[in-house]
Order: sequence, then structure tokens, then C-alpha cells
Amino acid sequence: MKKIIYTLLILAFTLLGCTKDFEEINTNPNAPVVVQPSLLLRQVIYDFGEQMSYEGFVAGDLLGQHRTALDFNLFDRHDLKSPQLGGNPWSIFYTNLRDNEIILNQSKTTSAFAVYEGPALILKAYMAAGLTDLFGDVPYFEAFNGVEGTVTPKYDLQEDIYQNENGILDNLDKGIAAINAYTGSIALEGDILFDGNLQAWIQFANSLKIKYLIRISKKVDVAAQLQTLYNQGNYITSNSNNAVFDFTNSDPNSFRLAQLRVGDFNNFVLSETMEEILVDLDDARINTFFRPFANATGNDYNGLINGINSSTTSIALADYSLSGTAFREDTSTLDANFMTAWETSFLLAEAAEKGLITANAETLYNEGVRQAFEYWNTTLPANYLLGNANYNAAGTSPLAQIITQKWIASIIQGYEGWIEYRRTGFPVLKNVSASLNNGLIPVRMPYPAEAATLNQENYSAAAAATNGNSLDVNVWWNE
Repeated sequence: MKKIIYTLLILAFTLLGCTKDFEEINTNPNAPVVVQPSLLLRQVIYDFGEQMSYEGFVAGDLLGQHRTALDFNLFDRHDLKSPQLGGNPWSIFYTNLRDNEIILNQSKTTSAFAVYEGPALILKAYMAAGLTDLFGDVPYFEAFNGVEGTVTPKYDLQEDIYQNENGILDNLDKGIAAINAYTGSIALEGDILFDGNLQAWIQFANSLKIKYLIRISKKVDVAAQLQTLYNQGNYITSNSNNAVFDFTNSDPNSFRLAQLRVGDFNNFVLSETMEEILVDLDDARINTFFRPFANATGNDYNGLINGINSSTTSIALADYSLSGTAFREDTSTLDANFMTAWETSFLLAEAAEKGLITANAETLYNEGVRQAFEYWNTTLPANYLLGNANYNAAGTSPLAQIITQKWIASIIQGYEGWIEYRRTGFPVLKNVSASLNNGLIPVRMPYPAEAATLNQENYSAAAAATNGNSLDVNVWWNE
């Protein structure tokens, strides 16, 4: 993991222009007019990464069954319309997409800020993909610029958000092109992902292209594009080039669960699903992700079934495994994860296994496992890939092995584990104990209440298209 030392942003604003006469005496000298893109870039990256890491712990990991909640757990029981300790990422996406749009507009209108265009386009694609992958059709093409545009944007089809001009894939291409075309001498500042390294942004964009092409591969023929990306090799291939920033061990930059009261942290324990998978694989990362339960006689771990009815079920905290020290006592070992080498390797392994690229799928899988252990600061046992984690292990399939390994490593990475389960069916998740969704595992996030309140007409059309804002209607790429 990269070690980047940074502090939380205290926004400073630069006032541009001057006023005369009446305007001069009616201008507030303390009011912000223009935000420096370097400051806003740092803010967008940090705010999105920090908030989605917290969301990944308290909500995404529940849907993906990495961990479970003991109380305040309506979300864990799949009542996703009643978020409690987390589970409402809508505003996180829209706030940061709006702020990123300011950077993008500045980069196109002020020559001194041109260096920001490529990274802003790549970030827009990244955040837009996360948004639509969770919710499906969302406001996009008319959104993010309410000052000059509409404040009630229509909901765009997911297939258009992915494929149309100024959509996800197009913005990644345009972002790469903008970086390649940049000939100025002004450095990219405020970049806490790559410290201003523009070529690293290109590798990030290409890894994202691999990810999103595979995500839509059930609906679109993406083989030729994937093969070209693989042949060129200009994507994230090493953990030293990951798109991440480090948390620290001190406020305010430590992981949020280290800052909250101990009761909030202790509300989340090892999921029975995660326990069974890690134990079956004899996976040493269980020691990194979790701790032996307090009542254990040895170095034993115990997980709890997801979605208990906490009002009728009595649980002794000492009987279940809490999260590991990386999530509270030593968060300097923890990253806000945007994209990694191990995820890229697993994606390419999947592409090779499905015949979308010509490559050795097992080699890519083994490399992904090695990179994932390294990323999580865990020594890879010499015999790990010879046992149940073997690519061709009996009783499973290569695709199941690839996705399961990606799912393990993606703990707290937003909602990625749940998204991959929705897309592939792996790993096999359990029925929750006391479901509030008719026993079904949700396949999309519901539009939040504020979407209906602030944009009623367009919300109503989108809700109707999802059977009343149902959790059980697949998004386009999963139909």
C-alpha cells in the first residue's frame, strides 16, 4: 500500500475578478466565488473514499455477507428503505459528482486548469458507475449542474449511462485522451491517489474500462475491446500503483469506525457466510479481517447468520468475532480503495475463463490471489493455492474461485462484494435469518425518500419502471 501523508481539507477559496461602485459595496469579501481545483480535487477524492469506506463497512459488507449487525439491523434484514447506521449512499454520489463537475468545467474554461480535465473525467466515470450499479436508472446527463441546468433531471437508462456520449465508457476514453493531449507545465495538485502522476491516472482508467466492459458483457460484445486492453498492458499491475489512499492512526484522517464510540464498532461481527468460506479455504486473512471471539478456548472464530431479529434474539457479543485491529486500533494499515491490481487481475482471469480474451486464466487468478494477500498485509501460505483455493479445486468451478477470491478481498470496498454476487451468483450467499424482503436477496438499492421529495415527477416514472421502487428488479446489465 502506498503511504500518503495528508490532512483533511480546510477549503480555501480564491476570489476572481473585481467589482465597482454599487457592486463593490454589496460584495461579501468572505463569500466563496471560485474554488481552486486542487483543493476541490483533494476534497472529492477524500470525501468519496472516506464515506464509501464507512458505507462499505456498515452497509455494503452486510449485503455482501462479510459481516453482520447485532442491532439497528433493519438493513441487514433487507429493509433497504430504512437505513440506520448506513445504507444511503445516494447523496454521497451526487454531492461528489456535483463538485467534480465544477473541476471539469474549470478545466475546460481556464487554460491554467487544463491538467485537471483528464482526472475529472475519469473520476466522473468511476462515481457514475458506482451510482448506476447500485440503483439502476438514475439522473445523470441532466444532473450535477443545477445552477446552470435543471434541478429536476430525468432518470436516464443505465445502458445509456454506460454507452452513450459523455457516459461512463466515453468519459474514460476522453479522460485518457485529455491526459495524452496535455502539454502544459502546470502540475496536477490535490491528487491524493497518485501524487500528480498522470500516467498512473491512465492506468487507473484502463483498469476501470476492463471492469466496466466485463460488467456489461452479458448485454454487449466486449471481447475485442478487452483483448486490446490486455495486449497493451497499460493498466494497474502492481499494488504500488493502486488507486488508493491510506487512512492514518490519528483524527481526523483515521477510519471512521476508529473515531466512533466502541458500541458502534462492536455492533458488527463476522458473518457466518464469511466464516465458512475463509475456514473452508484455510485462509490466513481471517486473522487480518477478524479476531477470535472472546469466549473461544483457542484461536477460534465464530460468525453469526445475517439478518437476525434483534428484538427477539438474544446475542452474547463474546460469542462472536469482532472486526480486526485494522478497522479500529491500527487504521494506518487500511486504505480507501478505488481500484487495485488484484481486482484487475481477477477481472482479466474472468475474461480469460469466459473466452473474452486469449490469456492464461489460471495464471491471472494466481497472480490476483498473491496481490490480494499482499494488499491485506497477510503472508500467503505456501500451500494455499494447492488446497481448496486451487483454481481447479474439486466441487467448485474456476469462475466461482475467481469471484470468491475477489469477494473476500473486497471487504469494505463500498458495495462491490454484493454487486459481484448479483452479477455472477458467487459466492453463494445464505438466506438471512429474519428477512424483511420476502426471503429474497435484493438485486438493487431503492431510490431514497429525498429523490421522491425533490424530483417527484421523474422519480415517479423511475419508480414505476422498477415495480414501485422494488429491491428485486434487476438493473440493465443483469437482466
